[in-house]
Amino acid sequence: MVNISHRTFADKQEWALILGGSSGLGLASAKKLASHGMNIVIMHRDRRSEMAQFNKEIEGMQSMGVEVMSYNIDITRADRRIEAIKDISNHIGTEGRIKTLIHSIARGNLKSMDGDGGSALSSDDFKVTLNAMAISLYDWVKSLHEQKLYAADVRIISFTSEGNTRVWKNYAAVSAAKVALESISRSIALEFAPYGIKSNCIQAGVTDTQSFRLIPGHEKMKDHTLKRNPYQRLTTPEDVADVVYLLCRDEARWINGTIIPVDGGERIV
Repeated sequence: MVNISHRTFADKQEWALILGGSSGLGLASAKKLASHGMNIVIMHRDRRSEMAQFNKEIEGMQSMGVEVMSYNIDITRADRRIEAIKDISNHIGTEGRIKTLIHSIARGNLKSMDGDGGSALSSDDFKVTLNAMAISLYDWVKSLHEQKLYAADVRIISFTSEGNTRVWKNYAAVSAAKVALESISRSIALEFAPYGIKSNCIQAGVTDTQSFRLIPGHEKMKDHTLKRNPYQRLTTPEDVADVVYLLCRDEARWINGTIIPVDGGERIV
């Protein structure tokens, strides 16, 4: 049970907008911030059969005394982005402000380059993956800035992975997107700094999420991680959410333009 008197963001009219927040790292981050009094907006793309569980998660966050809004839309479509931001602006009014934007999109193509096991990765597959997992960050950061919805001190947080430097079969498109995401995040950190915006990436260790289970050979990756991680366990969504919370605190105001590993030391082995 959360101690209401110690909630960091309570009564501040601050909101977290989470791109891809119905499961995994995005949902864990939403729940963590909600437990500390931050209002939540979640953008997601789910089938009707998945909505019952997600609605339970929303109810759980609302029971913490915060507002929760959700939009089941394609976040890569400009028209849907514009409509959602307009609706958010009308809802939060002049007092509410976006404190943090969290990018947790896991919509990448996982084909092999040589076509082993099916069709080969195409240039269009690269483009779709890059747009969803990297360029969409800039689109949303820019649109929210143009609509003057940000707080005076803003935290942009994106999720990257060890695939930014390591090579895994079937991961080429996602790996390229992660590198692009990190580059865009650094440029946001520089060019939006005059507006009080800080932008950082969290590099999570191997985490057993729905998106991870879609990677061909994920079981071998999981077994290898359990052996090499100093703590011999996987990273959990809650591990990552804890650092998201820390980055949103006032004390993290001077962290900008970096990649923060959250893996228990997994990368050093």
